[in-house]
Amino acid sequence: MKEIFLIRHGRQCSKLCNVDVALDEAGREQAELLGKRLAGYGLEKLYCSELIRARETAEIINQHTALPLEVLPDIQEIDFGGFTGKTDEEIKAVYGEFRRERSMHRADIPYPEGGECGADVVRRAMPQIKKICQAGETRVGIVTHGGVIRSLCAAALMTEQRHKLKFGIDIENTSLTELLYDEERDFFFLERFNDFAHLEGKPYLLRSGWKTSLERR
Repeated sequence: MKEIFLIRHGRQCSKLCNVDVALDEAGREQAELLGKRLAGYGLEKLYCSELIRARETAEIINQHTALPLEVLPDIQEIDFGGFTGKTDEEIKAVYGEFRRERSMHRADIPYPEGGECGADVVRRAMPQIKKICQAGETRVGIVTHGGVIRSLCAAALMTEQRHKLKFGIDIENTSLTELLYDEERDFFFLERFNDFAHLEGKPYLLRSGWKTSLERR
């Protein structure tokens, strides 16, 4: 049985949608707390997305774990299309109809203006996860993104991608989602989801203290 810890990156330094930027001070603190926690987990390797916030999170974690680190293609955040680089207020104003349709969870619709849907994310990201599962390590961490974690969880549970946004309204920064992969039967178990125990007692590090998710509006 392989253990895969999907780690959401720390808080980024911009509230604009999916811009490729570094962590802010809180994001670095989140990563530091997670690194201390993971030091006792017995991980054998660490992977991360190519985006700056994921790489920086992995590097801070690795100050406590000293693991081999590999940057992976195809596990970057879902392409938000026209949302990219916009404020929440701009998104609400420009894409109100899309947001209403998405909120009904009736279909796995792609983000407007060339963005991806959940199935698109699975098509590019799941082959990387399967490749990791076939490698020699049995317990690894992957620093990736909220949209990727949602889509992979839906695929692992063999549920429709239109339900991916029902996996927790807020996936906290640096939270742990653990998948177990059974090699003989070639399927996954969702062992834990959005575990942010290392942030408890520090409300300023939670998403609710930084930015209200569009799903709650």
